[in-house]
Amino acid sequence: MSNLILASQSPRRRELLQQLQLSFTVVSSNADETIEQHVNPADAVMELAKRKALVIAEDHPNSFVVGSDTVVAQEELILGKPENPTEAKEMLQRLSGKTHSVYTGVAIIQGQKEHVFYEKTDVTFWELAEEQIDAYIATGEPFDKAGAYGIQALGAIFVKEIKGDYFSVVGLPISKVYRALKDMGFTETSI
Repeated sequence: MSNLILASQSPRRRELLQQLQLSFTVVSSNADETIEQHVNPADAVMELAKRKALVIAEDHPNSFVVGSDTVVAQEELILGKPENPTEAKEMLQRLSGKTHSVYTGVAIIQGQKEHVFYEKTDVTFWELAEEQIDAYIATGEPFDKAGAYGIQALGAIFVKEIKGDYFSVVGLPISKVYRALKDMGFTETSI
């Protein structure tokens, strides 16, 4: 078992962590992902990231376990992954022509050590026509993504401006993760 474990099945997080050229394994976390209503988005993503990491860290106390969670928030309303086309359309209409915030929480746990943080990035959408939204939903892309869009794929055409960490919007702020791992004593870093 690698000394570094990604507690996520997200292919996007896996790809981002691979950019750091570190050896790691992926272990899916079955942590409870329910959160209370009216929870601050930053607190929500940090709590969920920590839950995911803790579930895996219990079985791998000597490994560095990275858990992560991402939500989209529009005026403090958390937009998760849409469950159907109607929800996806409502989310995209809500984001159309406005700025929203993407919060990604990260928890790194190794034995008794833990480092939990979040990154907030503001994303502004162009005005979206109903036909554009419908066509995008028909691709199926919105359904496994917070806020019903993927900035790293076709959803990029909706983005007018971004302020913050692009990689955090994709699902993992890799620069901060790299630095946190080093600060915690992870030694398999070559840069």
